[in-house]
Amino acid sequence: MTQLKADLLVIGAGSGGLSVAAGAVQMGASVILLEGHKMGGDCLNFGCVPSKALIASGKAAYAQGHASAYGVADQKPKVDYAAAKDHVADVIATIEPHDSVERFEGLGVQVIQEFGEFISPTEVRAGEHTITARRIIISTGSSPFVPPIPGLDTVPYETNETLFELREQPKHLLIVGGGPIGMEMAQAHVRLGSKVTVIEGMKALGKDDPEMAAVVLDRVRAEGVEVAEDAMASEVRGKAGAIEIETKDGRVFKGTHLLMAVGRKANTDRLNLEAAGIETTRAGIKVDAALKTTNSKVYAIGDVAGGLQFTHVAGYHAGIIIRSALFGLPAKANHDHIPWATYTDPELAQVGLTEAQARETHGDALEVVRFPYSGNDRAIAERKTDGLIKLMVVKGRPVGASIAGAQAGELIGFWALALANKMKMKQIAAMVAPYPTLGEINKRAAGAYFSPRLFKSSGVKRVVRFVQRWLP
Repeated sequence: MTQLKADLLVIGAGSGGLSVAAGAVQMGASVILLEGHKMGGDCLNFGCVPSKALIASGKAAYAQGHASAYGVADQKPKVDYAAAKDHVADVIATIEPHDSVERFEGLGVQVIQEFGEFISPTEVRAGEHTITARRIIISTGSSPFVPPIPGLDTVPYETNETLFELREQPKHLLIVGGGPIGMEMAQAHVRLGSKVTVIEGMKALGKDDPEMAAVVLDRVRAEGVEVAEDAMASEVRGKAGAIEIETKDGRVFKGTHLLMAVGRKANTDRLNLEAAGIETTRAGIKVDAALKTTNSKVYAIGDVAGGLQFTHVAGYHAGIIIRSALFGLPAKANHDHIPWATYTDPELAQVGLTEAQARETHGDALEVVRFPYSGNDRAIAERKTDGLIKLMVVKGRPVGASIAGAQAGELIGFWALALANKMKMKQIAAMVAPYPTLGEINKRAAGAYFSPRLFKSSGVKRVVRFVQRWLP
């Protein structure tokens, strides 16, 4: 057994772990990185990257069949599903070197391709190595949660960890789960020519603002996806190519393939956390605002920390760790300004409080401002007028923004900046956006906040008339 020591030990080479390792080693710390599966973690290999690549294939197919509005003849797309998966694999392969063992060893990180487990509060075993470090960062991510539905153990199914290796196009894809993963894959597959049914036990896109989610669901349904809500799966039966799902209310859905997309679970099973005195919750590892576990020498970041499960959150957590573990500076995570997006078409994005959350928190002090995509000239030119932006404003300061529409995931970054810096609406209104861009929607939303104050105010009108009377 080899004894190793380092300033930082990072367990897990997903987005958060790689960010910590790269930042720390370049700032002079000695770093050991453990990864027993694939470098790049879920995001590169099974999540964000492959899903967006397949969505891009679906968009290309959809564009061919819906070009007549632009003066171009519609063409029925000839989809090669296996070739679309080749595109997905090529995208992963293009990004892979950035997350590779070779790159990180080149930076000076000692990479050990083994899973790690605690053997004491200060020691981790990885293969033939026993490692001690000044600080240990757990960034093991999450995996698909597969509920114990009767019969599921006898029927073949996909998760996001297997779907992108599937070469045979599903004739009829059943998706259990109407969250972001389920809805993204539903639309991508219906655009690629599959029949798709989404089976959701509660409400599809239920964590988002219902008004905004409706914009997306209306489009997805119009494209041919069957979305069954309040449909809790109670039994799965059948075999490959002939699968049935029965719900508690007696409905039966039949298809050829099954994708389970009901949520995620933190990857903690291999870590032997009890040996390190690290407590867990139902969501993941218990951490404080500084991302420290119940073992003061150990941090947990990203999905495994049991909060928002997004790649960019893991990257944000990495910055907190760099300040705290490397420089000894006080640093706490604040998730109030963390945005998220669902990459359906149209997209769905959120930062800060939703309307319902803002009403509960701020009551009558809340003002809600809306501006439709149909009022934006660029959206009109590109025939992408479905959607709107909604701002939650309290005492002249935005506390939340919801966007449903084209490039919502890009537009929400503006409001994440505003919330992170506690900007006021008057500062946002001072911004000048180039014309014609979808980005003007953000500017016009701010204008919609001030318009009643300027154009409907009798006081403003009196001042203008007075000034005009005395101007030379």
